[in-house]
Amino acid sequence: MDDRAIRTALERHWEASDASDFELEHEIYREDAVLDYPQSGERIRGRRNIQQSRTVQPNKKRFTIQRVIGSGDLWITEFVLTYDGIPSYTVSIMEFRDGLVAHETQYFADRFEPSPSRAHLVEHVGGPSSR
Repeated sequence: MDDRAIRTALERHWEASDASDFELEHEIYREDAVLDYPQSGERIRGRRNIQQSRTVQPNKKRFTIQRVIGSGDLWITEFVLTYDGIPSYTVSIMEFRDGLVAHETQYFADRFEPSPSRAHLVEHVGGPSSR
């Protein structure tokens, strides 16, 4: 699978994620895919288990993609995942094998207030002080 085809598959995946289309969202994964959440120490094995873990998640969620970069078998998506109106800045690292995701790791980060000590050095592009 070439880079253009993978990028198209990723766009479909993230659009389906935002629409809570759990079937389409999980077509991108191999049957034996592994999903890691390092911050909670969780590992989910298998496409159906990954899908079920997201299907039973009770929060209303929205995905806002910031950028997708990658080539070959390694792709990174930066996005804001909003659960019940609360944003979490998220990075998804997807490793492909034979055109499907074999391994994904997701990292989550909360907003924080900017430090006054560097106020004279920064440009505000989003976050708490831009509200």
